[in-house]
Order: sequence, then structure tokens, then C-alpha cells
Amino acid sequence: MDGTVMVRLLRICGAGLNDFFEPVFRSAGLSEHSFHVLCLLTASEHGTASPSELSEMVGTSRSNMTRILEELRRDGWIERAVTSHDGRRHEISVTSSGRSKVRATVPLIAEPIRRAFSDLEPEEFAVLGKLIRRLVLSFDKGAISIEAAA
Repeated sequence: MDGTVMVRLLRICGAGLNDFFEPVFRSAGLSEHSFHVLCLLTASEHGTASPSELSEMVGTSRSNMTRILEELRRDGWIERAVTSHDGRRHEISVTSSGRSKVRATVPLIAEPIRRAFSDLEPEEFAVLGKLIRRLVLSFDKGAISIEAAA
């Protein structure tokens, strides 16, 4: 199989996963990206991150992240504060309401996850996970090489 076909298959997989999860997130008043932001902040050691860090980890543009963060702030799920060491930088933190939103939403996605991978045997699921992790590491190495060349 050539690389172009592989890229197309990965894009179809991403769109297919979106079809499974988008209705669940919408019913919870979230988007996949906003849920991802809340999860990242909840799981982080200090419960905080900068908007640019979140943009990179979620894989969306900074302008889209600004919109996502404003929606989450408006809903009371995050807070934005100026950092103490640099008045130009903002730090985003998850609120207790945001943590509660994550805890309430996680069980809702269990069934869509099960359905999304239902045609895979447990061994196939494990192999797929291992291969995707390797692919992500390869992307990271490729990004580092591109940055070094620039």
C-alpha cells in the first residue's frame, strides 16, 4: 500500500471517529476539542497550561483555541489568569465545575468507543494502539527535523 492511500485511510478514520463522538459531545454541551482541553487540564500536574501549549496538544490553530477557551470560560469550566512572571502571558486553569464536567462526560463516551472498535479483536486493538503510538512518535521526529531545517 502506498503512503498516499495510508494518509487517506487515516483521514477517513479520523472522520469516522468524529461521527461516533460528535453527537455525545454536542449533547454534553462540548466539542471534541473543548473536551480534550478540559481533560488535559484535569490530568496536568498543576491543572494549568498556556493557550499555545493547549493549541499544540489538541492539534488546533491558536485562533481556534482562543475561541474554544472563551467558550469554556463563559461556561465556567476554565479560568484565565495573567502569569505572575510575565504579564503578557496567560495561564489557563480548570475549575471544579470543569473537572465535574469531565467526570460526567467520560462515561458517556464509553459506549461510542466500544462501538467504534467493535470489529477489532483484542489483539488487533492492541497492535493498532502500538502502531499508532509509533506513528505519533514518527510525526514528532519529523516535526523536529522540519523545524531544524527551517
